[in-house]
Amino acid sequence: MSWKIRYIDYYVLVPYLALCLISAIMVFSASGLRGKGVDTNTTILIKQLIFIVAGFAVCAFVYFSKLKIWKSPGILAIAIIADIIMLLYLLLFGRSVNGASAWISVAGFNIQPSEIAKLVIILYLARILDRRQHVIGRNPVVKAIKQLAWPLGLTVFIAMLVLLQPDTGGLMIIMTIVVVMVVASGFRITLGLGIFGFGAAFAGGAYYLAITKLSGFLSHSYQGKRLLAAANPFAMQRGAGKQLVNSMYAINHGGLFGVGLGNSQMKLGYLPEPYTDFILSVISEELGMIGGLVVIGLLVFLIWRILRIGIRSRSAYRTMLMYGIATMIFVQMSFNVGAVLGLLPITGVTLPFISYGGSSMIILAASMGIVLNVSAAEAHDRDLNKEAKELNN
Repeated sequence: MSWKIRYIDYYVLVPYLALCLISAIMVFSASGLRGKGVDTNTTILIKQLIFIVAGFAVCAFVYFSKLKIWKSPGILAIAIIADIIMLLYLLLFGRSVNGASAWISVAGFNIQPSEIAKLVIILYLARILDRRQHVIGRNPVVKAIKQLAWPLGLTVFIAMLVLLQPDTGGLMIIMTIVVVMVVASGFRITLGLGIFGFGAAFAGGAYYLAITKLSGFLSHSYQGKRLLAAANPFAMQRGAGKQLVNSMYAINHGGLFGVGLGNSQMKLGYLPEPYTDFILSVISEELGMIGGLVVIGLLVFLIWRILRIGIRSRSAYRTMLMYGIATMIFVQMSFNVGAVLGLLPITGVTLPFISYGGSSMIILAASMGIVLNVSAAEAHDRDLNKEAKELNN
């Protein structure tokens, strides 16, 4: 597979490497002065560097492997069964932290099965939708959906296991991936817009009902308090709204150019674990709005590039993979940025490629390996077709 070196897509690789570099710097800065012998900034940095290097290895392995390996029914079956077992294990034996039991601890490192589920579902649906694309396109909507009854049932089952941890953010990311991939597989665009419109209206109505009519009920649960805090964080700034209020203070304190790398005040106990969910707040405080926009800009560019690869792909399977991965990164980024700015409830969703965490970094690295693999295969195929045409002429 040495030909792949020639076809490396630097429009994907460079933003990925840049985001990983920013991650190492900002995780080191955001984890500074943790204090009293708990986790020093060096400990957190070393772990994050291990995750990044391991991610590079995974990315390279996936890139240089044959794409059909990840389409193999056997490999997919093993991945799905293993992930379901891990999710069930968490449900039955997981230790709850802040109302959720989302991690399995192995040798000092935490594995998050819900992160694995995102990529597994993308790989699984890409194969299924590729095989049934023509059937879906020829049939009315109801019959087409019946063709996907078993695959959709399986993905919904996995999504429900994620919800029961509970991981609301993970559930919403997975379901959005499913909707985008299914709609893009052959259904009419008007149907897709209708589904998204209905989903947005339903979510908005449910949120309004929750904060106006069910506030008393929600105040008794950890997730419910987070939902209420997003609506009026300053009214709950001594409780569930504390993180959000301090995030806003951090962003406001940073201004346009920031207070300087390492000089954040909000990371010193005001934002719990600022190197995970709220790392964008620290970036905005230390590097200013410009620093935050650079990070978001890199992510948006990467998403655009992945979508462009998918649109130009001549294979439905490759297109579905790109749409699924782009959706995963976009929704995860949107949820994190929305939570940091107080536009969405805090769901524990991390900022892609930037936040501290091994499972997320490895899964995203594997996703980048798939993207680079598809991009190289498409470029190679185009060159072969061009050479064939020249020979025929």
